[in-house]
Amino acid sequence: MTILRQIIDSTEKELAERRERVPLADLEAQLHGRGPDRPFAEALARHGLSVIAEFKRRSPSAGEIRPGATVDEIVGAYERGGAAALSILTEEENFGGSLDDLVAARAASDLPILRKDFIIDHYQIVESAIAGADAILLIAAALEPSDLAALYSDAVGLDLDVLVEVHDERELAAVLDAVDPDLIGINNRDLRDFSVDVERTHALLSDIPAGKTVVSESGLREREQLAELERVGVDAVLIGETLLASADPTAALEQLTGGHDADNR
Repeated sequence: MTILRQIIDSTEKELAERRERVPLADLEAQLHGRGPDRPFAEALARHGLSVIAEFKRRSPSAGEIRPGATVDEIVGAYERGGAAALSILTEEENFGGSLDDLVAARAASDLPILRKDFIIDHYQIVESAIAGADAILLIAAALEPSDLAALYSDAVGLDLDVLVEVHDERELAAVLDAVDPDLIGINNRDLRDFSVDVERTHALLSDIPAGKTVVSESGLREREQLAELERVGVDAVLIGETLLASADPTAALEQLTGGHDADNR
């Protein structure tokens, strides 16, 4: 069984438990209390390379990343460092996250927030909207094209932006046929075995139609990598472990971007 399959199985189990505690109808009744939108897509479309800075507690590949870190502390550091947006990883069993982390980030920062999780059901999209997400991640490797299209439509219907993630040519073709999204993430990590190859972004970039906002995800550790991605036309990068593992996330972000994001806020 692949790592991705294991995560999807645990997600299905957790989702069933949450549905039991709070039925969908009761959850949807909370939608009227949503706060104002913070446009996620617009934050990535500004001049230059934008950084989506990620908060996550652990990962299957890295283990616990920053013991004792609080959401307030980290997202504040990211905002001071010039991040354009935040990514909050909310999957619990494998990454140690929760929707409480997303709620805390919303309260601690004015930046738009991506809920990063393994979203497979409409229920999770409603959760995302209520918790304060401005965008969700849909992973092509985790969904059939018809299911991805339905979830994409559900999210747009709740005024959420959608970052659709691919990692190879087959997934990209299926996504473009199913939903033709404005935001496309290229994951340099293969979620089946968690291997990382930054060249995946370079290999797929030429196959993405003009006019799309492209985000490179995973494995980005050096300023030179970001400079090259910006040169070839990538619009944004998503970085988590590199920043979280540093002694000073603000300084680490500024060093990676050369102060670029902070100068263009």
